Amino acid sequence: MRSSTPKSKFIKVRCSKCKNEQLIFGNTSTVVTCLVCNKEVAYPTGGKSRISARVLEILE
Repeated sequence: MRSSTPKSKFIKVRCSKCKNEQLIFGNTSTVVTCLVCNKEVAYPTGGKSRISARVLEILE
């Protein structure tokens, strides 16, 4: 049996506009916006997301 490991991770980002920190999924299928100021922080690309905010931590 093979152990199944996920190919994507959760990422802690900080919004460049209002400095809010939030967790996002690494493979988003929709545009992710900041929960406070609604600035776009991640865009879908068909695989891994293109992140436009500062990455603080990648959670395992």
